[in-house]
Amino acid sequence: MEDLAIESYLMPSIHSILATIGLFVLLWSLKYIYKKLIVKIVDWKGTKIQSIKFRAFELLTADRIISSLLFFFKYLRIIIVLTLLYFYIPLVFSFFPWTSDLTPKIYNYVLDPIKRIFQVTFNFIPNVFFIVITIIITNYILRFIKFLFSGVENGSFQIEGFYKDWATPTYKLIRILILSFTLIIIFPYFPGSGSPAFQGISVFLGILLSLGSSSAIANMVSGVLLIYMRPFKVGDRVKIANTVGDVIEKKLLVIRVRTIKNVDITIPSSMILASHIVNYSSSAQSHGLIINTVVTIGYETPWRRVNELLIKAALKTKDVSAEPAPFIFQIKLNDFHASYELNCYTKQPNLIDEINSELNQNIQDLFREAEVLLISPNYYSLIQKNNDFIHQPNQGSELK
Repeated sequence: MEDLAIESYLMPSIHSILATIGLFVLLWSLKYIYKKLIVKIVDWKGTKIQSIKFRAFELLTADRIISSLLFFFKYLRIIIVLTLLYFYIPLVFSFFPWTSDLTPKIYNYVLDPIKRIFQVTFNFIPNVFFIVITIIITNYILRFIKFLFSGVENGSFQIEGFYKDWATPTYKLIRILILSFTLIIIFPYFPGSGSPAFQGISVFLGILLSLGSSSAIANMVSGVLLIYMRPFKVGDRVKIANTVGDVIEKKLLVIRVRTIKNVDITIPSSMILASHIVNYSSSAQSHGLIINTVVTIGYETPWRRVNELLIKAALKTKDVSAEPAPFIFQIKLNDFHASYELNCYTKQPNLIDEINSELNQNIQDLFREAEVLLISPNYYSLIQKNNDFIHQPNQGSELK
């Protein structure tokens, strides 16, 4: 009995030691081969390993190829080590009678998931055909719809009441709806789609999306409404709330406006929809944009003379249209002067600041040539009195 007990401990121990020595030999050999291989790969740079080029275009550099190979062999080494340990541990357990029952369990811990994966993959093959056919049909439907809307955009097709700039965004909206509908159709055919875990993750992501993207969704809806309202287009000079500038980018979520100071301002679509929008460019080409400036002239100057000088200054200004002709309103009769509003047309709404500046310069030049004061008489009298007071000869001694 004692000999049997000693043999039951001795032989498994010897076998375990031999298996351990074999494992260390294999690991050392693997480490040695890995180091030699890494050195060889690095030395092959520029000789056996060269950049992959297509004509003058470099697809992959030698450094990128070497780094990819090093990455591959690094993880290949890790996989080999794990595989050796996977066979080593059950092998050692099988040598001892009291642990031999654990050997098939340890093997099954890895083999069962692999069998399950292959089984699920094999059962999934018929569903693959349905998914592929559905995707192909959806692709051709989208191509046909894109062809129709491309024709609307370039003028080949015309739909009454449907503007050309609606074609691309409408196609994108229909595309999202069709893709969503396709995803709903093929979703049940994916493996694990009916499991409680998958359904729980779907519900969690839906709640997370609805709570975290409320402002983004509001901007998207506002962006869609702005597309079909057509309040402005890229290049228009607009005023949105207190921001005045040219529209340089029009997206679904935001609009970007560049001011005359070259400051780019990003405005969310929801804020634009909630604000009033002034478009200076929408009617500029067809009717002309009216710009105006106000001057105050004393009653000693006839109003006809004032009108003549103002219209002459307007016609002298660059980018001011001669037709329709400039016109003047006397907007107010004050105690000592009248207020004149000069109105003139331009078809360059993006240059209204420059036109206004040049118009004011021309008004000053022409009124100075005509010796007409651009200030009220009472203000002029006040200036004269102050000048007389300053230039009194004995003012300094009197103040002392």
